[in-house]
Amino acid sequence: MVCAALTLGGCDQLPKTDDSQSMKMEQTISLVQPVDNGVTLMAALKERQSVREFSAEALSLEQVSGVLWAAYGINREDGKRTAPSALALYPLTVYAFFAEGVYSYNPAENTLNRVAEGDHRAISGMQDWVATAPMNLVYVADLGVYSQMPPYLEDVKRLLAAQDAACCVENANLWAAANNMGAVTRGSFKEPEILSLLGLDAERYTVVLAQSVGNLK
Repeated sequence: MVCAALTLGGCDQLPKTDDSQSMKMEQTISLVQPVDNGVTLMAALKERQSVREFSAEALSLEQVSGVLWAAYGINREDGKRTAPSALALYPLTVYAFFAEGVYSYNPAENTLNRVAEGDHRAISGMQDWVATAPMNLVYVADLGVYSQMPPYLEDVKRLLAAQDAACCVENANLWAAANNMGAVTRGSFKEPEILSLLGLDAERYTVVLAQSVGNLK
């Protein structure tokens, strides 16, 4: 623990983690289990802020693994996640956009699987700086999971998926803050281009949120 009994007045700076293992951008990337660095929730909340300027350095395997696990990883033996889901339907798939390609996150296997080659970061947002962020996360919902819902909930399927995604991004924001990283939640993205790239039917799938993550400048 960096500070004894961290309080609201706690430390001015969180500890720097040793994220030295580079990530090899292979077809399938095996992620690692996140390490508890001892930072309290109170300290992470104190440091959380929206960051839109990032260092150009690539994220390490530990950093990517930690952000994705915090966002939507499995934290119990029954397969449930770090983030809650309305009706426990878990409609989301998290896609990570890197300079080298686009990957889908598989929480059960704790892997990233490449679904598109090349740099497509620009379509994951509307702002110019998104195209250079080290990692952009895009949260895509499969609305088909709600097919058995009562008719009176038919009009709120996208809202339920967006609620799920909001919990995911804040988990990731807090993990980033606790590990001296920057992140920002984004509601703007190029949905038609994203769904086309991923080969997803726009009648069934929808992009609900996006997020940029990187090291601080």
